[in-house]
Amino acid sequence: MTSRLLRRGLLLATAGACVLPLAAHAQSIGYGNVGSGGDSTVSSGDAGADSSSAPEKKSGRSRGGRGSSAYGVKLTPYIEAAQVVTAQLSPGDDALTYSMVAAGVDASVQGRNNGATVSLRYEHRFGWGRAQDGDTLSGVANGYATVAPGVTLHAGGLAARSRVEANGASTISPFDSTGDAVTQVYSVYAGPSVSTHAGPVAVQANYRIGYTKVESPDALVVAPGQSPVDVFDDSVVHLADVHAGVAPGQVLPVGLGVGAKYYREDVSNLDQRVEDFSARADVTVPITNTLAAVGGVGYEDVEVSSRDALRGPGGAPVIGPDGRYVTDNGSPRLLAYDVSGLIWDAGVIWRPSRRTALAAHVGRRYGSTTYYGSFAYAPNARGAFNVSVYDNVAGFGGQVSRALDALPDDFEVVRDPLSGGIGGCVSSLDGGGCLNGALGSVRSSVFRARGIMATYSLNAGRFGAGVGGGYDRRKFIGAPGTVLAASSGVVEENTWLAGFLSYKLDRDSGIRADGYVNWFQSGSSFAGDATVVGASASYYRNLTRRLSANAAVGINGIDRAAPLVDEWIASALLGLRYSF
Repeated sequence: MTSRLLRRGLLLATAGACVLPLAAHAQSIGYGNVGSGGDSTVSSGDAGADSSSAPEKKSGRSRGGRGSSAYGVKLTPYIEAAQVVTAQLSPGDDALTYSMVAAGVDASVQGRNNGATVSLRYEHRFGWGRAQDGDTLSGVANGYATVAPGVTLHAGGLAARSRVEANGASTISPFDSTGDAVTQVYSVYAGPSVSTHAGPVAVQANYRIGYTKVESPDALVVAPGQSPVDVFDDSVVHLADVHAGVAPGQVLPVGLGVGAKYYREDVSNLDQRVEDFSARADVTVPITNTLAAVGGVGYEDVEVSSRDALRGPGGAPVIGPDGRYVTDNGSPRLLAYDVSGLIWDAGVIWRPSRRTALAAHVGRRYGSTTYYGSFAYAPNARGAFNVSVYDNVAGFGGQVSRALDALPDDFEVVRDPLSGGIGGCVSSLDGGGCLNGALGSVRSSVFRARGIMATYSLNAGRFGAGVGGGYDRRKFIGAPGTVLAASSGVVEENTWLAGFLSYKLDRDSGIRADGYVNWFQSGSSFAGDATVVGASASYYRNLTRRLSANAAVGINGIDRAAPLVDEWIASALLGLRYSF
């Protein structure tokens, strides 16, 4: 360990010494962000390192380009009351009735040097008869503010209701918002970004700290002889990076750069720890005015470690009152994953216009081949299409923090018209953003995640639409000799699709349809697969300038592998909203 710390120190010192003579965001091809007209650079990121959420992509961006909202402040507090009826279609035929009251606020701030969107809602349900009372807090926020020339502060947060299956699969904004298997997920992040120049040298640095918490479900649906997975509790994430270099044509015909990145996540479950350090040099070779070849080489050191669970009589692991393993703090820290050595990647960047951008990379990281990249296309001011491919090692909290940081700062929150909870995606012409992949599983174990996400948003006068889809593959990592060894090597796959269509009938009324589906494969013979499906239709009408009526119907279900039973529930809502 001492020698590794020495190597890391030497590499950081070397990178720092190279920053001034070389520095550069080398991946620059003179066009702004697709859809927003902002940042004129495209970051390569480390091979496989959170390329879908690189913090520097939002550093010091300007506003007012294609797809962004007009400058100003929008603030809409509201209160709401509704009557909700749910009818169980399978496995029983029970019907329950709730009275719901809610208070919330939707806000957006868009300026030349700042931008943020916040949607927060608190809801309480009063159950009639056998129906249970329940509270729900849901919301999402993301934004930045320029605090000094070249210095921006970024922050965001998430509160979401989630249903948890015994195999670890989770569904955001569940139809059964008061069930025993329902839990609350909270996450926040914040940190500064710095962008400056020293002559031709461009220097960028970022730091993020994040915290994520998952409350423990009261009960999980478990097959006979099956034990539920250890549900993630909480974690703290630190991510810091620095990159510097010169763009092509400023000093040399090619662009040169150096950078370093450090990621650490401390997971409370069994004191798991992820440390991921890398340093690299990169080069950009222009081929045409819109196409460049890029590549880089460097060094990485990645470690995952944990302690064992406290053991009871007969060596059985002790489970605490929250249903999670109790950590044996006196046990030694054991390595579960230890990879170090050379990393490299090569790829292309293509920016034929302000409306189109492509970055594609292939290389070697985490001891194997890695792929990552992004594609953005905004054919006009009404629509935007985005794709991102990622590969990283993290825990649940790290994935959620990355997904939050990757959200645009100007978006519309998509909410379930029946539960009131946030959906998995936000609607924005300023870049796509979905949380479904990050929230798809709440297992406590650290994992290597690979996946792809695509979003499309359309705002065409009376007609609006949004769709998001993706695939997330997680291979879990557990130290030999610990209770996590049983999950080591287990692969979970989550494929998801969500979308909505809306149409404004006239000045005072409109209709909307929402739907989603998640296909979850646990990868374990002791935990079955599950498919979650939901669809709803809603209608609103403005009765006065501030008072509106709304109605919605929907159906939601979980198709589980035998011997677990399927669940299907139909719901209907009729309510009033007053906006201040």
